[in-house]
Amino acid sequence: MPPSSDGVRQQRFRPPPGATEILLVRHGESAPAERGAPFPLVDGHGDPPLHPDGRQQARLVADRLAGEDLAALYVTNLRRTAETAGPLAERLGLRPLVEPDLREVFLGEWEGGLLRHKVAEGDPIAARMIEEERWDAIPGAEPAADFAARVRAGLLRVADAHPDRIVAVFTHGGVIGELLRQATQSRPFAFTGADNASISHLVVAGSRWILRCYNDTTHLGPRFAAAPQPPT
Repeated sequence: MPPSSDGVRQQRFRPPPGATEILLVRHGESAPAERGAPFPLVDGHGDPPLHPDGRQQARLVADRLAGEDLAALYVTNLRRTAETAGPLAERLGLRPLVEPDLREVFLGEWEGGLLRHKVAEGDPIAARMIEEERWDAIPGAEPAADFAARVRAGLLRVADAHPDRIVAVFTHGGVIGELLRQATQSRPFAFTGADNASISHLVVAGSRWILRCYNDTTHLGPRFAAAPQPPT
């Protein structure tokens, strides 16, 4: 920008040439976990539907993002992401694409909703998971290095398919936390706990990842301004 008569003004952020702007949307609130009635599993992962509040959150996400020039919508192979993307997909006339590598971290013996009970009860393994900031403290859970490599590969496939465009990726709390950890080189759980239906903005330009926004919930209003929930 050339100098004006008043001097050199501050410049607004511009994505690097060829970069992809990715709006990471955490799915809406899912159904409660009930003792003795585990969630159905898809490839070993708990697969609950959205709670009625989650469906309302999905509509609010659609209201927020309907005016964006989105090149594509992505979901995982777990239904809560597809159900969250549904209202926006209908508004924009886009068919969501499935990127299974952006599915939630595998929780081993605590799949199917058991993680929520263990955290609520103060289970010592849950406490160690939080203290040590690693999902693989859970018996049989996905190793940290494997999870990191998987979600990175999924995100890069999305980015490589849409240079110089904006896409929305409907995914999970643990995935958002891990991707933003990689972007910022933060502690493992520094970004774990994004609110349901929140939006985080990541710019991917090859090996350079730029975090522009984390956990934006302004579109949800005060009704859904609740404490963060466990990631699944």
